[in-house]
Amino acid sequence: MNKLEKKLKQNKLHRKARVRAKIFGTSQRLRLSVFKSNKSIYLQLIDDELGKTIISVNLKEVKEKGDKTKISAAAGKLLAQKAIKHGIKQAVFDRGGNKYHGRVKAAAEAAREGGLRI
Repeated sequence: MNKLEKKLKQNKLHRKARVRAKIFGTSQRLRLSVFKSNKSIYLQLIDDELGKTIISVNLKEVKEKGDKTKISAAAGKLLAQKAIKHGIKQAVFDRGGNKYHGRVKAAAEAAREGGLRI
């Protein structure tokens, strides 16, 4: 890993910590966490009081075909459907140090369309 890669990774960790310092998921309003890799996207609803993941969705559960943004939107919609079944209506959005753009934005907006209040 060269100096530029180390600096970029360090900057992302600082952004993630800054975002997480302001967000806390309770049992009334869970934290919707997004992790994005080059190939996939992972969404979780987390109760930080208990330290447990309540609902999670990954790329393998989504039956959508197309580009990564479409798949991310389908994952957000699937997460919202699972949350509604569990009686969860509200969440706090944790973008995980990523910009609110592209796949992260598509997942959040699809979750809103699915009935989850973020």
